[in-house]
Amino acid sequence: MTSFSAHAIQATGIEKRLGKIEILKGVDFSISYGEIVSIVGANGSGKSLFLRILAGLVYPDKGNITIGGKPLRPGLIGPLADVGLLIETPGFLPYLSGLDNLKLLAMLRRRIKEQDIVDTLRAVGLDPADVRPVRTYSLGMRQRLGIAQALMEGQKILLLDEPTNALDPEFHDKFLEMLTELRSNGVAIVMTSHNLQEVERLADKVLLMKNGVLTEWSITT
Repeated sequence: MTSFSAHAIQATGIEKRLGKIEILKGVDFSISYGEIVSIVGANGSGKSLFLRILAGLVYPDKGNITIGGKPLRPGLIGPLADVGLLIETPGFLPYLSGLDNLKLLAMLRRRIKEQDIVDTLRAVGLDPADVRPVRTYSLGMRQRLGIAQALMEGQKILLLDEPTNALDPEFHDKFLEMLTELRSNGVAIVMTSHNLQEVERLADKVLLMKNGVLTEWSITT
């Protein structure tokens, strides 16, 4: 495994309330380039919310975040934060094909060509020439399309929320191999998962989200 020292993400003292409920209570987090960090925890513990905050889709009530050496501030949201993102169930325009959905998303940054999208679709096992609308896709195909959307622009930071959820077995292992290769190429990957076998296989570090904080955790404990 290649070692990269620079921090891709550094977060300190992240606090967030939803209504009167305090979800995150002073979360500290860091990940280096060329590292996979897995966050585990019960449903509702705040894992997905924390990824949304790191992506700039939700703002913390308190705390500081640096992504790729740049502070994440209000106004730097969604497509402007330079990360590849897969959060919960991917949402696509149901009447468009997978290729056309990704072409629309790629227009936000205008940093890749159609051939890049085609290559990424093929890499996740989807046919770029398939003109069927996304509404006809199976859950596994939708998840593959969501993964393609996260990977297609080649960002050096990936935030993946339960990325193997609903994946069919024939692609599951290939996807884990893709993540391993991305790590070796210096990509920082933060992923949540309930599958402890894949966590043990992939993660350089495992963190447990519990009672609003992140702590290092060993699968054997």
